[in-house]
Amino acid sequence: MAKENVESLCKKAQQAIAQSDNDLAKQYFLQALALRSDAPDVHYGLATVCFLQNDLPGAAYHFKEVTRLDPLRAGAYINLGAVYNRLNQLDEAIPILRRGIQLDMNRAEGYYNLGVVYRKKGQAELAIQAYREATRVNPRFADAHYNLGNLYMEREQFGLAIAHYRQCLELRPNWEKAIRCLEQAEAIQEQVEEQMTPKDTPEEEQAVEESAAAPAASGRNLDPDRTVDPQFHGVLLSTLHKATIDSENQGRSFLNILESEIEPAIKELSTCLLYSDSSATELDQCVQRFETAVANLRAAQSTLKNSMERVRLLGDQLVKT
Repeated sequence: MAKENVESLCKKAQQAIAQSDNDLAKQYFLQALALRSDAPDVHYGLATVCFLQNDLPGAAYHFKEVTRLDPLRAGAYINLGAVYNRLNQLDEAIPILRRGIQLDMNRAEGYYNLGVVYRKKGQAELAIQAYREATRVNPRFADAHYNLGNLYMEREQFGLAIAHYRQCLELRPNWEKAIRCLEQAEAIQEQVEEQMTPKDTPEEEQAVEESAAAPAASGRNLDPDRTVDPQFHGVLLSTLHKATIDSENQGRSFLNILESEIEPAIKELSTCLLYSDSSATELDQCVQRFETAVANLRAAQSTLKNSMERVRLLGDQLVKT
């Protein structure tokens, strides 16, 4: 009879949650817990109510009890990691979330919460990898695309930021924060492209410039007697060095997308097309993931091209001065 009473109380608690009466739901769950303190479902329900009531320590306690009583329940680990995240217990959150992902690698929210933790810890590259996994598992995860956009903005990879903001807005068209971020990213990208595009000059001035640059253009021989201004050339060399490193990072990002997104997407799509038992929904999902990967690759290609053009222009400027 005790089991029936526990089930009945849990059912009433769920009904109370559906009616937004969290206090009543908590009372029912506590009554059920008094009857059976080792029931993981009761602890899970209490954890959920505590979370809804913003009682984060209480939610953490009960989710932790679920992992103790039912150590294979992936959702409990992922939710516990999310609660630790909100409590700013970041070092505790990481192994908990990794365990949840290990138990269920198709839970996009696990990767997402891991991305949040890494970003809070200032580990941008790991955060990007986690958010990418979240969008791979669930391409319609708008928040993950938005956070990727923010991270790429911080790294001044504006092409990739724009691509993810646009994907975010395709999924949530009226999200004002994403709209503002996209507008900002597009404006900065436009300024960068303008700065890297040589300005048109009058024909007479252009002729003078070409004449002055002729010795450098033919073999790029530098004048051995020229004086070097440490202030001017030092700044220019420093800028060129930074631009070269940026291009190298963009190249790595381009290769990473090829390996981690394009190749798996092609394999998945090929498998889906080869086997006739694949459903239309599965095929649509494969196509969406492939299209997302291609969009990411194109954005990375555009960013890499701009970086390399900047290196070329700075190199020419150094040779000519």
